[in-house]
Amino acid sequence: MQIGIPAESVAGETRVAATPETVKKLIAVGHTIVVERGAGVKASYIDSAFEQAGAKITDDAYQGSQIILKVRAPKAEEIQKISANTIVIGMFDPYRNPDLDAFAAQGVSAFALELLPRTLSRAQNMDVLSSQANLAGYKSVLLAANEYQRMFPMLMTAAGTVKPARIVIMGVGVAGLQAIATAKRLGAVVEATDLRPTAKEQVESLGAKWLDVPMSDEEKAKALGTGGYAWIPSEQYVQDQAVIVDKAVSNADIVITTALIPGRNAPRLIKAATVAKMKPGSVILDMAVETGGNVEGSVVGETVMTENGVKILGIPNIPATLATESSALYARNVFNFVSTLFDKEGNLQLNQEEEIQKALLVTHGGQVLLKRG
Repeated sequence: MQIGIPAESVAGETRVAATPETVKKLIAVGHTIVVERGAGVKASYIDSAFEQAGAKITDDAYQGSQIILKVRAPKAEEIQKISANTIVIGMFDPYRNPDLDAFAAQGVSAFALELLPRTLSRAQNMDVLSSQANLAGYKSVLLAANEYQRMFPMLMTAAGTVKPARIVIMGVGVAGLQAIATAKRLGAVVEATDLRPTAKEQVESLGAKWLDVPMSDEEKAKALGTGGYAWIPSEQYVQDQAVIVDKAVSNADIVITTALIPGRNAPRLIKAATVAKMKPGSVILDMAVETGGNVEGSVVGETVMTENGVKILGIPNIPATLATESSALYARNVFNFVSTLFDKEGNLQLNQEEEIQKALLVTHGGQVLLKRG
């Protein structure tokens, strides 16, 4: 089949959905690859590298392609370029995407990679959220460090002792764990918190301090029984956690928040009253700023300076600041998913009952399959 790799049209998106490495692999199993001219330049994958891998460079990667690979979903004006019965694979932000009806009307079979069932072991090599969050967690610490006017490690010098930076990581998923590891490598003192009590062991294994919230035996049993993800804490637990987090954040030099909820706005973790208690020169980086923000006062694409001298960084799409590496990992995730769509003879096998395809397929046969609202 012909697989098209268009350039990304979303402002600030520097990644590309295929690399010369994955192009070679796709060609090796019988596909023809067309890459839009300049599609990979911002990620340091130049046209000649794609040509050497066997791809054809074109001005329109949509034309004649039966499969389209994207990082971000095609925008409204691009949908009309897509032929009926075409498969489009990418990150669709499906619960917030206003164009799903248009994809359905165009007869597109759209696979939203964010919906991958992360509990399936065989799906781990397709997990774009994890691969991109890992890089984002790493880069978030560097971005915060760049704005912080002091050093991370403790230093003993002839001019006096330099105290280590105190960093609080809120949310200990993939991004949070990588942020902890990176901050520790840079010499900071790190504390971390998460709604899941089971994250404590992971946090401590990386050398960070767990911000412990007292729990009743009943709550602990419920939290452990669900792994924390489906656990609904009591009002008392929420209040106790707020007190502990408020104290830790107030004393922190840098805070990085990573909490996201699929299909919903990001939870508000830090209120303005807490920010007002922080020291001048402190830095907060809100990784959830694009979905409403974890921090009261954060603004997408802006650095907000508060009256008490705290910087709140609202940097969107952090993986795009590591475009070469994030594209490489994303492209491998995409290749692994594409491989599941074909049988051993190379025949396309769209199967709405297969658990991975069923979970990811959001439009097909002229209908929107995603349950919204």
